[in-house]
Amino acid sequence: MTDLAFRSPVDPEALTAALVRCPSVTPEEGGALELLQEMLGAAGFLCRRVDRGGVSNLFARWGEKGHARTFGFNGHTDVVPIGDAAAWTVDPFGAEVIDGFLYGRGSTDMKSGVAAFAAAAIDFVSQTPPDGSVILTITGDEEGDAYDGTTALLDWMDAESEQMSVCLVGEPTSPNHMGEMMKIGRRGSMTAFFTVTGVQGHSAYPHRANNPLPALVRLMDQMASHTLDEGTEHFDPSTLAIVTVDTGNPATNVIPAECRATVNIRFNDSHSGASLTEWMQGLVDSAAAEYGVSIDMQVKVSGESFLTPPGDFSDMVARAVQTETNQVPELSTSGGTSDARFVKDHCPVVEFGLVGKTMHQVDERVEVAQIHQLKSIYTRILQDYFS
Repeated sequence: MTDLAFRSPVDPEALTAALVRCPSVTPEEGGALELLQEMLGAAGFLCRRVDRGGVSNLFARWGEKGHARTFGFNGHTDVVPIGDAAAWTVDPFGAEVIDGFLYGRGSTDMKSGVAAFAAAAIDFVSQTPPDGSVILTITGDEEGDAYDGTTALLDWMDAESEQMSVCLVGEPTSPNHMGEMMKIGRRGSMTAFFTVTGVQGHSAYPHRANNPLPALVRLMDQMASHTLDEGTEHFDPSTLAIVTVDTGNPATNVIPAECRATVNIRFNDSHSGASLTEWMQGLVDSAAAEYGVSIDMQVKVSGESFLTPPGDFSDMVARAVQTETNQVPELSTSGGTSDARFVKDHCPVVEFGLVGKTMHQVDERVEVAQIHQLKSIYTRILQDYFS
């Protein structure tokens, strides 16, 4: 058993370093969840592995099942690939501390966050056992497809009648300074793939062919030039980006038979994946009819937009952040997707974590002082929730 399991109070810096040394590149578990299960189990948490589809997940609960007051934390121990190993100035899984920063893949996103809330939870239930329960849900598939990560945990919890009253996701949320931002929602994300099929022919005899490119170009222009909305009370305007256009035609005297394009949409709460799909399908049908081509559209919705309305829960988190950092956090819905998009169907959810400037970068690193500060914030949140 690791020495960390017997230390109290738990040192979140040492735990972060131990987790970084676990090479848990999605979907590899790398020993990270085993380490956490060992520690949490020794501290009196009921631990269950909820693995599915080759993905490793961990559920841990301290206290009685079904308690009316159950605080939840959610996070992930999987990390993105290191990229070019030669570009790193340190061992990506060495967890070296240099000039007050702990280096390593996942140090920011988000092993430090997991270490901070695990350390806070262990010390809190050990030192001041609350009238209630604390649940930790930790996945190994947030950076991947996320089909068998937090969704698997929530499916298992539903089947086992396990329930969180509220949940805090420990993703990095502050752009530049500790405590400046927390998330109370996220934009939706979807990707649409278009394949336009015409008739191949000689470019000198266009009347004998049916060029699919004018239809595709027209379709992309209609989508990119359209204003989806002007934003809503808690969300910025929705955006649509053309991310690729592909023909694969090396010949200058051939009209191609087929071309493709892909768009990505980040949308606010004035839309849904279904409503945007319907809008795009209308444009597709019009372009196909106008140009006499066939257009196939495939849509993948990664997550719907959601909002946890400001209220008691977000106020409590914001007060704890302000007390520990002297910063009043902005209530934001910016950024990409996170596993909060799944948790929001289970219970009210907000996100707060440390500064994310170096996540996914070469020489990813976290300021050591912020790891300890984050544990203090999470501890205060637990104290306030159960007071």
